[in-house]
Amino acid sequence: MLDALKKRRAIRQFVDREVECEKIELLLEAATYAPNDRMREPWHFYVMQGDSLKGYEKVALEFLEKRFPTKLHLVESSMKAITNTPLIIAVTSAMVEGDEGATKDNLFAVSSAIMSIWLMAEQLGLGMVWRTRGVGLVHDTALHTYIGASHQEQLVGTLCIGYPAEEITTPKKRTPFSEKTTWL
Repeated sequence: MLDALKKRRAIRQFVDREVECEKIELLLEAATYAPNDRMREPWHFYVMQGDSLKGYEKVALEFLEKRFPTKLHLVESSMKAITNTPLIIAVTSAMVEGDEGATKDNLFAVSSAIMSIWLMAEQLGLGMVWRTRGVGLVHDTALHTYIGASHQEQLVGTLCIGYPAEEITTPKKRTPFSEKTTWL
């Protein structure tokens, strides 16, 4: 397991190849085994391919053009992140009205579900990057509206998934755990 964690990478470049439905279903099944408080299973997955992915591209382009009206090069490079991606899964977390603690616990559970998807993607020969800012649109209402998420859902991540264009083999730079640990 430690080797799998060390090998995991954010993959941003994909080959032009659709991800098979069977593999998408395995990714989603893996996510449902994430730990979650009181078995609330607070996640919801919005799978985008084909026409729905083209619609997402339009939403992202409109958002970026408004946000960066004088930086067309930034808009263009940001859009490549999704136009070259064959599969995008937007993931939301259920909010619990009147219970801030439960709502936070749900976010933790959904983050675990996303990590489960990431590890399963590696196992299936797929690459993934978890986007939030920019084209991830997590901090804006545009994607929330586009996917039809309810007001009781909070967008947690936009997962760009596909077959990697290249393998990344350079070691990850990480601070040793001993520098981030206090033994009590």
